[in-house]
Amino acid sequence: MNKSFITLVMLAASIALLGFYNIDARISPTPANAANQPPLINNSTDNQKASAFTLRSIYEKNVSLSDFKGKIVIVDFWATWCPLCRKSIPDLIELQKKFKNKIAVIGISVDMDTKADVAPFVKHNGINYTVLYATPKVIQAYCNINVIPTSFIMDRHVFIDSRHIGLIPKSICIKEIEKLLKNS
Repeated sequence: MNKSFITLVMLAASIALLGFYNIDARISPTPANAANQPPLINNSTDNQKASAFTLRSIYEKNVSLSDFKGKIVIVDFWATWCPLCRKSIPDLIELQKKFKNKIAVIGISVDMDTKADVAPFVKHNGINYTVLYATPKVIQAYCNINVIPTSFIMDRHVFIDSRHIGLIPKSICIKEIEKLLKNS
């Protein structure tokens, strides 16, 4: 493991009491009242193609982003120890149920020291979507993920439509999914 990745994980653990979780030293800690703030949205991705990845699932299978081509994809970077991430899980479960085969929710866990907790957490919480383990390479490829939760919503051709930093209201996800379904 490289030194910067270890630093990233240590920083994430050290600020575990804040509303958002910074997983990189390059940004300042988010205020404790961040849970009451709207998500930070950065649409500067300008419909760029999402970085391809193949990651290990909690079921020890390799899963690629390309496996979901033809569906609207929500990629959610999260961790078991993150309260806002935990809060978003029921919404992601509902979105997967509501839109069934039209979307794919992919949870990418940044749990490194707590990786063994992920599979039991998924089972206990009835997570009905694909859960994968992050690697430093995929974290870097997705705008150097440094705050969780961070989510990307992609069109059917895996072009990034939007990036959300923080907890996304389900209503915003629904609007974006419906817009992408209409336009495809």
